[in-house]
Amino acid sequence: MVIVRIPLPGVSSQGLSRFAVRARRELKLSGVVGILVTSSREMRRLNLRFRQKDKPTDVLSFPPVNEFAAQTGGDLALSAQIAATNARRLGHTTSDEIKILILHGLLHLAGYDHEHDNGQMARKEQQLRKTLGLPEGLIERTVKASCLPLPSKRGVKA
Repeated sequence: MVIVRIPLPGVSSQGLSRFAVRARRELKLSGVVGILVTSSREMRRLNLRFRQKDKPTDVLSFPPVNEFAAQTGGDLALSAQIAATNARRLGHTTSDEIKILILHGLLHLAGYDHEHDNGQMARKEQQLRKTLGLPEGLIERTVKASCLPLPSKRGVKA
């Protein structure tokens, strides 16, 4: 289920829901995933509450609580404003940017962690973006911004 609290031109709950279902199938992620598209202000509050970081962020992933793990795949929260800003800056639609954020969040719900996996999540995200017809993803942007090459299939050693 997708709830869009901040209306965005060209973005529909139904379209995002269809995308999320397709991406979940590609990841073999079971259970329902709740997705909230909200304000940067709300994302800042959530980021502070759950990650102790007092700043807005583009996407947060919340794994399911153990007793509900069989029925739910978890929840995602996304910033509409950050998505719209990044879409304009990168030259693609806000809808595509939100889909990129959904995919990134779903990868986290599926157990991937780009901060600790030697590029495994980056490679999976890249493959799924191609399959799902999406532009450059979050991990690639971060790597480009830091002027580092994407990790190889063998991983990067520090």
